[in-house]
Amino acid sequence: MSDDLPQTLPLPLALPADGPAAAAAPAPGEGHRPIRSFVLRAGRMGSGQARALTELGPRFVLPYAPLPLDAAAVFGRQAPLVLEIGFGMGDATAQIAAARPDTDFIGCEVHEPGVGALLRQIGERGLSNLRILQHDAVEVLEHMVAPGSLAGIHLFFPDPWHKKKHHKRRLVQPALIARLATRLAPGGTLHCATDWQPYAQQMLAVIGAEPLLANTAPGYATRPDYRPLTKFENRGLKLGHGVWDLVFTRR
Repeated sequence: MSDDLPQTLPLPLALPADGPAAAAAPAPGEGHRPIRSFVLRAGRMGSGQARALTELGPRFVLPYAPLPLDAAAVFGRQAPLVLEIGFGMGDATAQIAAARPDTDFIGCEVHEPGVGALLRQIGERGLSNLRILQHDAVEVLEHMVAPGSLAGIHLFFPDPWHKKKHHKRRLVQPALIARLATRLAPGGTLHCATDWQPYAQQMLAVIGAEPLLANTAPGYATRPDYRPLTKFENRGLKLGHGVWDLVFTRR
């Protein structure tokens, strides 16, 4: 992949103190560290990613502000809006945005190399329907996303926090799912995916218990065509590992 760019052209962030998850007890020895929707990890910033941050960041990275987002002003049009929580390095995000030019996308991610990588793809693919918020997705949902304003929410392969003592850190918890449901327009879709079966089971139980959401399948859903297989996912499938998709709609 060339470093040349075209010349044209953020389991849970801290839940609000009044949320049900705010009362979760910290793990032994962890003090009162807040529950977070992301974990900051060190990562090497490539030259292409750094250049994309400098050249494309001012246009495609939206500033966080505790005010409702005017998506029509941001994208210059009226179109269905999809929010992705935690896009990693952004490969699937860019592919989905490229395949669905009539839909606008906002990706939340705090990992700076991932933000740079997705910005690079935005430049190389000329994606005008994609923006980034490098901020806590829970705060974005609380303050920048108006109720009933989203056509879809994507949550693909969140950290499963394998150890039982860490399950309270998982992003999919009743408080967050209730908030997500209110941000969807009627008929809007919440699409989650995981490659960790115990987490898939928890997701199914938690999301299935939310009264505003209805499952589109008897249990797990067939992967929708718009969600591409990641390189990691392809490797896992070849080794016999499972992947579980869950697709719910707002009643």
